[in-house]
Amino acid sequence: MIKIIDWAPEHQAAWKQLNIAWISKDYDVEQIDLDTLDYPEKYFIHDGGAVLLAEKDGEIVGTVALQPFGDGVYELAKMTVAEQARGLKIGELLGIAALERAKKSGAKKVFLLSNTKAYQAINLYFKLGFRCTALDSTEFKRANIQMEIVF
Repeated sequence: MIKIIDWAPEHQAAWKQLNIAWISKDYDVEQIDLDTLDYPEKYFIHDGGAVLLAEKDGEIVGTVALQPFGDGVYELAKMTVAEQARGLKIGELLGIAALERAKKSGAKKVFLLSNTKAYQAINLYFKLGFRCTALDSTEFKRANIQMEIVF
């Protein structure tokens, strides 16, 4: 059984490890990655965002974060599922939970940055209701696509 839970300090190691694993597989880990992974409370939680984790059999196997940008705008970020847990719809569960949390927080819009090499993730984002929009962020060198969902 898979449970979606809120981030707690005891999940720091798993949160960082899972994200470094997917980023470093195909891309360079950037300073902004290290900052947000080392200080999730500062970047995601303190200003009204969230870090959600997927737990299976007591192990953290997936992550997603909502970063608030003010005026009801949030970024969906740091979404990953451990390789050994892929194919179990965990990404979809995390995405749905994050969007529900964003709505409860009064979000008007949620955007995300990705890379077209991550075609499985892009397909999931479309399934969740995201649509392509102009890439207006240079936050990450690896990002070549921006998507958003408006509530």
